[in-house]
Amino acid sequence: MSRVSAVRFSHFLPSLLLLLAGLSAAYVKDLNVFFTSLFNVLPTLVLLLGGSYCAVYRRQRELFLMITVYIAYFLLDTQTDFYRDNGRVREDAAVVFHLCCLLLPLLFSIYALWQEKTHLFRDFVARGAVLLAVGSVALALEQSYPQAVLNWLAEIRWPALHGTWMSLIQLSYPMFLIGFLTLAAQYWYQPRPLHAAQLVGLLGLFWMLPQTFILPFTLNIMCSQVMLMIAAGVAHEAYQMAFRDELTGLPGRRALNERMQRLGRNYVLAMSDVDHFKRFNDTHGHDVGDQVLRLVASKLSKVNGGGRAYRYGGEEFAVVFAGKTLDECMPHLEEIREIIADYDIKLRNSDRPQDDHQGRQRRAGSGASSVSVTISIGVAERQVEQRTPEEVLKTADQALYAAKGAGRNCVVAAGQTRRGAVRTESAAG
Repeated sequence: MSRVSAVRFSHFLPSLLLLLAGLSAAYVKDLNVFFTSLFNVLPTLVLLLGGSYCAVYRRQRELFLMITVYIAYFLLDTQTDFYRDNGRVREDAAVVFHLCCLLLPLLFSIYALWQEKTHLFRDFVARGAVLLAVGSVALALEQSYPQAVLNWLAEIRWPALHGTWMSLIQLSYPMFLIGFLTLAAQYWYQPRPLHAAQLVGLLGLFWMLPQTFILPFTLNIMCSQVMLMIAAGVAHEAYQMAFRDELTGLPGRRALNERMQRLGRNYVLAMSDVDHFKRFNDTHGHDVGDQVLRLVASKLSKVNGGGRAYRYGGEEFAVVFAGKTLDECMPHLEEIREIIADYDIKLRNSDRPQDDHQGRQRRAGSGASSVSVTISIGVAERQVEQRTPEEVLKTADQALYAAKGAGRNCVVAAGQTRRGAVRTESAAG
């Protein structure tokens, strides 16, 4: 699977919705007492709930991302509270704000890129040590040399690159730019919902900082939304692990079970199995076997007639046709069986280049070896005497065994003879 095909808009959708909701709420000027009280405690509630969720499931990277955002919120919130209460900023407001603008994107990017390790306790100590060291140094410098630190942070080092639109210190913009580029590269090489959430979260922080002293409750709202993005990313990945098969990308058996509970009175279930898969695995190796499973899954996912494919387990796949009859589904199953049987799989060499275009050129020029694979399919339509989808699925599984006994590479319906079967030379073995 190429990186482009692995990129999903659905990875970004929850975070983008949270970002848009945060932007909308931040621009609301007149808030009643309920929402004012809610926004005051919302970041702390999100940290407690989201942090507990991450801690229970040992997601330390996400936990420290939340802690980093909350520390920045706490430091800046003390400044905004003082400003609202007294009508003026505190004496250390400028240096604290500039330090947050510099260190927040730095620490956020570091923790976002810091992968989980096997030694959880050592990893936790290391992450905590980094946060403690950076925070202690920043606090010591701010307390000991406030004016010198302020002058160093506020200095315009590159006048040619400084624009009038810049409302943050100049040093913070390279930090955010480096963070955006590294997090975008991380998502490109590992397209995951969490990596997408980190990227959108950094965008939210970049928008938030200039508005901290301008729009009321911007700090509270956006920090809460960024922490919610991280928690939502963890939940999204947990859902994918539970309901989607990692190897093939198809919905897994748990998703199939859930789908079968929502089927109506009329439906068709099909069970398919890769013919001679164990022999194929033993001959060509597990890597090629995985390649075969991905191919079959890719073809089954494109079945026509409203069918939805699922990875049942091993080399078995299920296809669900809701609201269809057996006669409507058989031509589509026969079509997908023929497509798989006619497809030649190019075997990948161990020294296959990373670039897909170069790989195709090498295989085309060297006459790379290829193999073909076939599948057998058993189909069952829901009958009046069958009360549950599990009974229909069991009937489809029995039809699959009948297809195997009929010579493989064919489609057999429950209670009927072999229909439209075409046996190819590749299935003769």
